[in-house]
Amino acid sequence: MSESDDQVASVPASPKPPSASYLSSPAISAPPSQLQSPSLSRSPFFQTPQHPRTTTKTITRHEKTYSHTPQVFSAPVSQLHSPSLSRSPFLGTPDHPVTMPASGARTPLGYIRSRNLTPKFLTPLASPLRKALRLTKLDPHDAWLPITESRNGNAFYAAFHTLCSGIGFEALILPVAFIFLGWAWGIISLVCAFIWQFYTLFLLINLHESTETGIRYSRYMQLANAAFGERLGNFLTKFPIMYLSVGTCIALIITGGTTSRVFFQIVCDSSCKADTLTATEWYLVFTCAIVLLSQLPNMNSIAGISLVGALTAVGYCTTIWIASVAEDRLSNVSYDPIKAKSHVSKVFNNFNALGIVVFAFKGHNLILEIQATMPSNEKHPSTIPMWKGVKASYTLIAMCVFPISIGGFWAYGNLIPSTGMLTALLAFHAQDLSKSIKGLACMLVIINSLTSFQIYAMPTFDEMESIYVVRYKKPCPWWLRVVIRSSFGFVSFLFAVAFPFLDAVAGLVGGIVLPVTLAYPCFMWLKIKKPQVYSLEWLLNWGLGVFGMGLSVLVVIGGLYSIIDTGVDLKFFKPQ
Repeated sequence: MSESDDQVASVPASPKPPSASYLSSPAISAPPSQLQSPSLSRSPFFQTPQHPRTTTKTITRHEKTYSHTPQVFSAPVSQLHSPSLSRSPFLGTPDHPVTMPASGARTPLGYIRSRNLTPKFLTPLASPLRKALRLTKLDPHDAWLPITESRNGNAFYAAFHTLCSGIGFEALILPVAFIFLGWAWGIISLVCAFIWQFYTLFLLINLHESTETGIRYSRYMQLANAAFGERLGNFLTKFPIMYLSVGTCIALIITGGTTSRVFFQIVCDSSCKADTLTATEWYLVFTCAIVLLSQLPNMNSIAGISLVGALTAVGYCTTIWIASVAEDRLSNVSYDPIKAKSHVSKVFNNFNALGIVVFAFKGHNLILEIQATMPSNEKHPSTIPMWKGVKASYTLIAMCVFPISIGGFWAYGNLIPSTGMLTALLAFHAQDLSKSIKGLACMLVIINSLTSFQIYAMPTFDEMESIYVVRYKKPCPWWLRVVIRSSFGFVSFLFAVAFPFLDAVAGLVGGIVLPVTLAYPCFMWLKIKKPQVYSLEWLLNWGLGVFGMGLSVLVVIGGLYSIIDTGVDLKFFKPQ
């Protein structure tokens, strides 16, 4: 037998390890296009195996050892630069060494066919997963800021936050708009405003993530700066956004403090000998509770608080309108629009009423912040759970807003006070309703004001903490966070005491924030998405954006005119 012909090393059987000569087969080198593959160094086909694959045959006191050096085998071209290259079965490292069978194919290609290592899918070069990698581009400071510190939100969290921020004490003032608009125009304006703001919500949710630049716009002002430029974006949005955040927090202290005083008077009536606190002292008590609750670190940590706020908002809206309708309407009620002194007064009063309607649909300044609390990738983008949560929450908002507007105006007509439904309920049915119903309504309003403050203050907390984070390149220490949030709470208390009439200028506030809700999202969609010129999408967004800006100017003028004409009692530092 000629051992040179088959390249077999024959050695006598002995305890000593055999000295084998190995077959040397020509290496098949990887093509140049594969040399930069991220997982090339981990591929078993490019490494020397830890255990040589051998086949041993015993022939008359001799051992013949067949040893094979595997050929270098490259990954398919379609898998180059794939994000899932390291998880491909071609390039995965086996859990245990594989021994070549005594018979069968001994070539690498034959071995691969026998093991059926073909992956279930081959990722093409132009895969959308390459865009998914770009979606992970985040601001390095985001992990240290309260809005984006936690990104484990879901559709339920989105529904809780959206419902808590989308409905509040402003809904109680909606029937006041019907005094000027009447039945027909009141319902038409309410329906149109609801549909319009729901459409702009859809635009904002779909603008949150950019598949082109790979950036998540986690704040409303970030999206505005990307669409309009930093200078114009700050000019257009900074004041309305901060006004919505800070102004709503001040109004919540006014509402919560005033309602706390009323609740105490209902529960502890004339039979109680305890001395009541002044309005300022009730404001301070409510502020202390707010400051204590505001120490929760980030947006996701207040999801339970937002759930309580959402339930209490639905609860007091439902309780107040059902109690008002159940007691039947007043005997001398009238539904005719209030007659103005002149035609000009009538026009501006109508615009002021539209501002009240728009102000009831707030919360757009928090939509991107809420969506930023969710994880996102190409397979599971944050748009899907966010849109589910928004649809669920706004279904409940519609079930609260429309009944309280229509039912409240039906029950009180033109006699409804400017402060809203709760005041009307306590004023006209103080003797008819039981103490438990009145106390329940007040308690729900107090809890809702306490919980809503947290989500509306979060953008301000985020902005204040970002100053420290950007400057020192590290997260805020816990003691500084406590100081920042406590300071904001007590400064808001001072403004609430100084300007206790903010709830009486709802029309003016609605005109100021109207572009944030109805106009700017349309312009940002046109700027970023760039729809085809003169298409239906292009015409719709241009029309809504221009009409929204014009309406904002008219509503602001109407709000100012209404304040001057009706003589709102501006009592500074005199909370009632």
